[in-house]
Amino acid sequence: MSRLPTRRFFPRRNVVAALFAACCAAAQDQDAADGPFSAGEPLDLSPNAGTYGGFRFAESMAYDEARDPYIAVNARIAQDVIPNDGYISLINPDGTAHTLKWIGADRSGLTLNHPLGSNVEGGLLYVADIDVVRWFDMATGEPRGCVVVGEALRFNDIEVGGDGTIWARQTGTRESASRRIYRIGSDGDPSVVVQGAPLARPHGVALDPEWNTVVVNINDDAVLTFSPGGELIRTERAVDGGNDGLVILDDGTKYVSSVRFGTVSRIRPGAPA
Repeated sequence: MSRLPTRRFFPRRNVVAALFAACCAAAQDQDAADGPFSAGEPLDLSPNAGTYGGFRFAESMAYDEARDPYIAVNARIAQDVIPNDGYISLINPDGTAHTLKWIGADRSGLTLNHPLGSNVEGGLLYVADIDVVRWFDMATGEPRGCVVVGEALRFNDIEVGGDGTIWARQTGTRESASRRIYRIGSDGDPSVVVQGAPLARPHGVALDPEWNTVVVNINDDAVLTFSPGGELIRTERAVDGGNDGLVILDDGTKYVSSVRFGTVSRIRPGAPA
């Protein structure tokens, strides 16, 4: 087996990105849930926060360490209403808008139908777009390639390893067989590594320091760790269920955000949430 390349793990700033994405997506993500969301009391806006009206279904957010922006992925309108209208925004670290339509202002040669999950790796921005994973140059925004998985229903979250391997999570329908984790090799060859239980409408996916795949479910509180070959090796529990966002720090600490309950769980290695 070839040695895996060195992997950079999420900085703490990406915790903020994950929480932002979860907040933006919560009101839009009812189609991915089997039940209603719990609603809390609204809080006053913090004095150091601003609001912008330019996002439309911002399902995920990534962070580029090299250039220091947040990247917000906007899925836009359902494709049977307006096709190919997704776009990608750049946000400054202080929360101000940098470029509302960095990718998507010009549709010439661009296909971006309904983008959801995203990840930055190796100078490229990877985006899940229904049954396609696309990647763009982080310096220019230009399309650099894509891979189509024809049997996929709809990818939600993705994670990309330093060797170019893509881990794509399919939430699926109420039929457990449609709940899957795909591995797409650097050669573009897709395979299903996990299918059905214990996946329960899986949403967030990330790689831990041992290169295992970690997944959170929206239908329960499970935080599932699978080996690269798809064997379940660990089950942890978040404080609440209804989970979507997942970030793993370089010391193995996990942050899990619940879109149904509006909470964030922290799971340190070997400790309860």
